[in-house]
Amino acid sequence: MLQVEGPTPMRHTVAVVEDNPDNRMLVDAILGGHFTVVLYPEGISALAGCHAQPPDLILLDISLPGMDGTQVLRALRADPVTAHVPVVALTADAMLGAADRYRALGFDDYLSKPILQAEDLRKAVRRNLGAARTTAAPK
Repeated sequence: MLQVEGPTPMRHTVAVVEDNPDNRMLVDAILGGHFTVVLYPEGISALAGCHAQPPDLILLDISLPGMDGTQVLRALRADPVTAHVPVVALTADAMLGAADRYRALGFDDYLSKPILQAEDLRKAVRRNLGAARTTAAPK
């Protein structure tokens, strides 16, 4: 009997905005087998790339050269092409209340670095995929 395969399932695209090359490589190694990963070393190239090819999710470092992560987030939310894309703060800020602070700034979720458990990163990505925003972020 001839097996006819259906269309290949669409792979979700995750944009990673991270200035540290080791962190970019780690995130790519953890997610690359499950998702299409696009890497950006800083905010300006991420804004241009995400506008041209909107990802399904953005993992955004807070401490970036030039524009910091909160400035990049504001620009993403102001662009109608990327305003709906969920954005997860990826930061070394692990102080008590950090998750609430980043959510109040308009991030959809928060994940602290260093990433010690690969499954924590994959869970955060799965949790936020498809969670397109329907409202604008606070200013």
